[in-house]
Amino acid sequence: MQRRGALFSVPGGGGKMAAGDLGELLVPHMPTIRVPRSGDRVYKNECAFSYDSPNSEGGLYVCMNTFLAFGREHVERHFRKTGQSVYMHLKRHMREKVRGASGGALPKRRNSKIFLDLDMDDDLNSDDYEYEDEAKLVIFPDHYEIALPNIEELPALVTIACDAVLSSKSPYRKQDPDTWENEVPVSKYANNLVQLDNGVRIPPSGWKCARCDLRENLWLNLTDGSVLCGKWFFDSSGGNGHALEHYRDMGYPLAVKLGTITPDGAGDSHLEQHPALDHHLFRNLPRIFDYSPLDPTQDFNTQMTKLGHGLLSGQYSKPPVKSELIEQVMKEEHKPQQNGISPRMFKAFVSKSHPEFSSNRQQDAQEFFLHLVNLVERNRIGSENPSDVFRFLVEERIQCCQTRKVRYTERVDYLMQLPVAMEAATNKDELITYELMRREAEANRRPLPELVRAKIPFSACLQAFAEPDNVDDFWSSALQAKSAGVKTSRFASFPEYLVVQIKKFTFGLDWVPRKFDVSIDMPDLLDISHLRARGLQPGEEELPDISPPIVIPDDSKDRLMNQLIDPSDIDESSVMQLAEMGFPLEACRKAVYFTGNTGAEVAFNWIIVHMEEPDFAEPLAIPGYGGAGASVFGATGLDNQPPEEIVAIITSMGFQRNQAVQALQATNHNLERALDWIFSHPEFEEDSDFVIEMENNANANIVSEAKPEGPRVKDGSGMYELFAFISHMGTSTMSGHYVCHIKKEGRWVIYNDHKVCASERPPKDLGYMYFYRRIPS
Repeated sequence: MQRRGALFSVPGGGGKMAAGDLGELLVPHMPTIRVPRSGDRVYKNECAFSYDSPNSEGGLYVCMNTFLAFGREHVERHFRKTGQSVYMHLKRHMREKVRGASGGALPKRRNSKIFLDLDMDDDLNSDDYEYEDEAKLVIFPDHYEIALPNIEELPALVTIACDAVLSSKSPYRKQDPDTWENEVPVSKYANNLVQLDNGVRIPPSGWKCARCDLRENLWLNLTDGSVLCGKWFFDSSGGNGHALEHYRDMGYPLAVKLGTITPDGAGDSHLEQHPALDHHLFRNLPRIFDYSPLDPTQDFNTQMTKLGHGLLSGQYSKPPVKSELIEQVMKEEHKPQQNGISPRMFKAFVSKSHPEFSSNRQQDAQEFFLHLVNLVERNRIGSENPSDVFRFLVEERIQCCQTRKVRYTERVDYLMQLPVAMEAATNKDELITYELMRREAEANRRPLPELVRAKIPFSACLQAFAEPDNVDDFWSSALQAKSAGVKTSRFASFPEYLVVQIKKFTFGLDWVPRKFDVSIDMPDLLDISHLRARGLQPGEEELPDISPPIVIPDDSKDRLMNQLIDPSDIDESSVMQLAEMGFPLEACRKAVYFTGNTGAEVAFNWIIVHMEEPDFAEPLAIPGYGGAGASVFGATGLDNQPPEEIVAIITSMGFQRNQAVQALQATNHNLERALDWIFSHPEFEEDSDFVIEMENNANANIVSEAKPEGPRVKDGSGMYELFAFISHMGTSTMSGHYVCHIKKEGRWVIYNDHKVCASERPPKDLGYMYFYRRIPS
């Protein structure tokens, strides 16, 4: 049984320990205490397994050897697993400020009790609350506590290590100012902005609309200091549009939303919980965390589990627990702020190897969705694959316009991209009038007219998706030459969850990105059964199965000849760069292979030339390499038999042969990744029947002639119901903000950073990505 000792005391005793005794207490643990070096990530604002922080009730424990942080619920797990005994316990206390004689807060003064650089969302200059930081060393398993700072009694090494941890910067903070690539655009009105000297002073808090009683969604006019409410949409608090009315009346063009001005201009995305607890996830949490790698911050499955539990458990959506705080908040007519979660560790991990998501440029929600699906595909464990619910097959029918012959192919996709049918707008006259008024107002420097959006019927967008597209640079195998061709896409299967993207972002004739600000009447119930693929029809004649000649740049031919004999040297970074563009993974590998690792750009050109081939998305097959017709990537059974020399390397380390084979098959025969796989799967159980059968086949040199199993899909009916959508707020692809609406228990809820509330008028016509679930037939 563990015994918690008093400060500087032996468990059960009450006397204070001498400095020498304190040093003796730390001597056995000195070899495990490290001073953070340059490049070490010190996590002191977020637990590796949960979203506990120094603000949490139990505070946060930072390991003084690995510098990983753990909440009170998980620190014992790390101690048992690693034997590390010394942790720094960090706690930030929040207290209501003492009121002055008149009832107001006391004058502000420098708060010397705050010394932790946590890079969190606390308002340290709040008029209502004050903060106090506390740090101490805790020695496990007896929970000896040593208050910090304690320079006189602690050994020098321990003091230096503690100071370094306390002063370390957040691992998520960008240190190099050059990485801030997304500059905030400057308004054209800013240079000649007129500011009236009318005596108006803006208080730091307590704002209210000058024309109504709203206290949310408020905008400050920078000319006359008026504080007025914004529009209602995207913010279900019910703005009345008084800021826009003031602009039309007075012509003062610049306003800023109150509460969004910060020293660095940055904000964080916050996710909220789902009220229903996923019992399967909750039941397996201890097992998942117990078998996580030594550095769980760099493990995809651990971080996905952490995110899922944070969203589903409800632990981080509780209002303040102290009744006096709630009463004080209610008296001041403010709503209690839920904690929510800030998934910085998750975002940093999944973005670290991506050229866009690891930067600070404006990100695209659709690209991030596909990137996340890609990571799930690469890191799945066992037979279950969460991305199966989004995966579907697309049948593409290509017809040669000259010979009328056709070719049918299938590819995998995860979302449906709908074009914006601008030509089908139902309010063309209003759009023309608005454009004329807008140009006239800009020319005369008058206030702009109220925005008029193009109203596009959803049926027109669906029709545009179903219509044939011209195939540029089509090579007809019937003519053995380039010809005109058309392509039609249909669903070969319907997914369990259908993701629909409205293609609102495009390039103008000057190659400048632009956004279609349109209104589309998205249906709550969606039926796409008529888009089911039908395959080759009676009377249709197929194009000959002949591949076009491979075009290779002259300067890469010599290199290509060397690369063809060793497929294992394929540049995976180029493969993933192409895969992020939406091309099938196997096609990307073939493109990089057949262009001799000359880079993603050359491989992209290969894809454009060969994407209409029937075997475009099939695994790369090299006759004579690893057996007749052996597949290098992604195959199953005998085709995926790993090289014996790599198996021998792993078994020489003491692992079972069956374990080595399965690890190599799961990681495309990559030795380093296979070892990581083994360490992350300590629960491995031999599938003896499978291994014996595979080895017998290999020894007999038997090549299976059966057709390889295709991608797994969850086919069903084409009837769907809308349950969520993501909207992009902003006029440009280079800036803006995403918000999400989810239908829960029959009502719509808006998720906008910290703010989560009911949405009475969800702007379903202005979304960017829509999420539908299949209606059981």
